[in-house]
Amino acid sequence: MANTQSAKKRIRSNARKHERNTVYRSRVKTMVKKAEMSIFSGTPDEEAVRDAISTLDKAAVKGIIHKNNAARRKSRLMKKLNAASA
Repeated sequence: MANTQSAKKRIRSNARKHERNTVYRSRVKTMVKKAEMSIFSGTPDEEAVRDAISTLDKAAVKGIIHKNNAARRKSRLMKKLNAASA
């Protein structure tokens, strides 16, 4: 257990950040899943893909996921969309 005031404060602030990061990570997963479902349903919805990409970018900017992680996931999503459209 933490002894100093600063260590106790870090525990509290880390808990707040963990809550925010968990919410945002979940949102990213949901948006990507919706985009993939729209792609594989037969009629690709570019709006869902655009929303997923935007959410990935926002998560990367906020430091919730690494920028290369976001880029890789966007690339894979676009590859699936282009394969379905062709």
